[in-house]
Amino acid sequence: MSTVRLILLFIHLLGFAALFGGLLAQAKEPVKKVNAAMRDGAGTAFVAGLALVGVLSAGDQEPNNTKIAVKLLIGLVVLGLVMANVRKEQISQQLWLAILGLTTANVAVAVFWSSAHHWK
Repeated sequence: MSTVRLILLFIHLLGFAALFGGLLAQAKEPVKKVNAAMRDGAGTAFVAGLALVGVLSAGDQEPNNTKIAVKLLIGLVVLGLVMANVRKEQISQQLWLAILGLTTANVAVAVFWSSAHHWK
């Protein structure tokens, strides 16, 4: 089960990297749009994250359900914003920043919420 968990975590991180890379690739561009990396990355990260929680729940680890709910909500909003705008020729700077901020917040929740007990 740990091999499956690690594979899903790897895929989840690749999805995040694609989403974040797709966002950052446009940082200096005057016109922003939802690109293929953002679309595929958001979907991959979301689906792999759901599968990862399922594997963790089925195994010997009990995930932090509150943390998972927060990450699920943020991920769902990101995925919704990306998919709702995938066919538009451009998105506003504010929407681009919102997707970037939410993506960053989701990673922050994953990293800092998990690690908080190690700092005591």
